[in-house]
Amino acid sequence: MQGVFGTPLRGMVLCAGMGTRLGQISMERPKPLLPVCDYPLARYAVALLRGYDIRDVVVNLHHLGDQIEAELGDGADLGVQLSYSREPEILGTGGGLRRMAEYLSHNGHEPCVVINGKVVIDVDLEAVLALHRITGAVATLVLRETPDADRWGAIEVGRDGRIYRMLGEAGVTPSRRERLSKCMFTGVQIIEPSLLARLPRGNSCVVRQGYLPALRDGEVLSGYLINGYFHEHSTPERYLEGNLRVLHGQAKLKFPPGELQGVHPSAMIGEGAQVAAPVRIGPRAQIGRGAVIGPGVVIGRNAVVHPGVRLENAVVFSGAQVRSSLNGGIVTVRSVYPVGSNV
Repeated sequence: MQGVFGTPLRGMVLCAGMGTRLGQISMERPKPLLPVCDYPLARYAVALLRGYDIRDVVVNLHHLGDQIEAELGDGADLGVQLSYSREPEILGTGGGLRRMAEYLSHNGHEPCVVINGKVVIDVDLEAVLALHRITGAVATLVLRETPDADRWGAIEVGRDGRIYRMLGEAGVTPSRRERLSKCMFTGVQIIEPSLLARLPRGNSCVVRQGYLPALRDGEVLSGYLINGYFHEHSTPERYLEGNLRVLHGQAKLKFPPGELQGVHPSAMIGEGAQVAAPVRIGPRAQIGRGAVIGPGVVIGRNAVVHPGVRLENAVVFSGAQVRSSLNGGIVTVRSVYPVGSNV
């Protein structure tokens, strides 16, 4: 994706959050490293950016940031050049962006593309950029219309693509003919340098300290509505649900990080073991004799399922050992987290 001066746009993946709603799981791995079909969430974000030829990407880090950097490295295997913004004190979505504003905007000359590191989404970033340019917005937010938008902090957008209300605050008054759609924010956005400059240094929120003041001042904020796949993974229940949705083929991703279903050729399936699709069994995983795997199971790379174990609607982290049967839950290297099969 090119800027107005022909300069390749830069991207940022937000990975500094604490993941508190995940409970003890987030003490083992930061949220952006939670595997969905055996690929960490952050890799989905980077693959999306790379798919639209955004090759200079910065990742901000705080909670267990060393793990994220070790997983992603310099980005060479992902086809991008990764750099890191390490935050000794967490800066929030606004502060994290403000800290990297000059780099992201090519010293104030180009917009940037930002993705939250906890989501899996199918979105045409070229189409988002086109709307952004047509409307002359200071920021364009990727939105999804949903009946429970108020639960997520409703954003109301008109058919003209302009955002008129956000979190209960109004900007320019729409015409009486303008029908507003109530939407949730997906965490994907295109931001102009002028909006980045609004953000205070230090801890801040891009919505409350950036978008709301711009809305009140009458500046144009645009909303691009998607109908395709979107899922965020902020709780154990939603995390497990996200894996199951991808396994069952609901995520039609143009730029996935890799194969999302099936058995990797290097996996070892023991004598008499049964595998019921849909599953994802990762590289070098070992399935013991007589085990029953699936439907709805992800076995991470190098994980071991012991003989006779039955798994359904479950995610097994890479390197974990599964010694007892489970229907509905998450198995990590340290523990087992039952979630329930009805998610």
